[in-house]
Amino acid sequence: MAFITIEDFRDIYLKSVQRGLPFLLSKLSPSGKSRTKSSFNETDIRIDTWSMIPLVQKRWNRMITGDETMTYETYLSKKLIPEEQKIRMLSIGSGVCSHEIKLAQLNSHWDITCIDFSEQLIQEAAKTASENGLVNMHFLAEDILAHPLPENGYDLVFFHGSLHHFKNMESFLQKIHRTLSPSGWLVINEYVGANRLQYPKYQIEAINQGLSLIEKQYRKMFCSNLYKNKYYGSGRLRMIVSDPSECVESANILPSIHKFFSIKEEKGYGGNILMPLLKDLSHHFLECNQNQTLLLQQLFEFEDQYLQKYPSDFLFGIYVKN
Repeated sequence: MAFITIEDFRDIYLKSVQRGLPFLLSKLSPSGKSRTKSSFNETDIRIDTWSMIPLVQKRWNRMITGDETMTYETYLSKKLIPEEQKIRMLSIGSGVCSHEIKLAQLNSHWDITCIDFSEQLIQEAAKTASENGLVNMHFLAEDILAHPLPENGYDLVFFHGSLHHFKNMESFLQKIHRTLSPSGWLVINEYVGANRLQYPKYQIEAINQGLSLIEKQYRKMFCSNLYKNKYYGSGRLRMIVSDPSECVESANILPSIHKFFSIKEEKGYGGNILMPLLKDLSHHFLECNQNQTLLLQQLFEFEDQYLQKYPSDFLFGIYVKN
């Protein structure tokens, strides 16, 4: 595990041009909670990640639902949970609630409570829900660790990209287990890979093999004149300074879930190669010509070969109480 890497200096520079000096200065706060909040508080930020690429999104859909046109929200709503069943859902670390709003639109008979410690994001989510005429959503700007969860209070607890920000994973999931009804579901869409993105050497080597497949014109990094010619991996110091909660116990998520829950579905959708590889390069692939499409397909196949040997870093899972 590297304490500091060349990647750290490059990322600091890119963050300065993408998100500005005030964002960098926010990382000097002695409060870890404040540094975490600063990573999420902005609702209009300039970022460049694999999640923005339409062909990547279709890939996720296909790997999770079996249909590149079907999102996991539709899959969850229409394929797995009886249409007539009323659901009390709790979403933890919901942010601006983009996924929760989709679920509320698909399921007017669900009662959805969203909780996030960022008041700014919760206010934005409530505004969007109101603009869409959704009356089956409730919003709490609170720290879930200090929020009392009623026993058997919910039928579904939902995490999208938030569970990997929690530590003491086993005791936290035990709390989630208690608040679920006897037949309740835990649903996650999460990064479950190495803690603090401390990838093993063989993974970093594979990421660089994938990078070598990309033509130079598509390696120019977002908002800069830098070219991504090599990936070095993230240093632990920058990860902790930037956001102490980021992937703090991500590798413990699945072992802890499996201790308290039974698997209904688990579907990996990669990210071991594509997430670090396409970070700050994704803007090249938002609208693809034939050459760009073929290049992405080549990268998809490269990651698929990797996944034949190693477990997926990203996973969609549905679980029931033991």
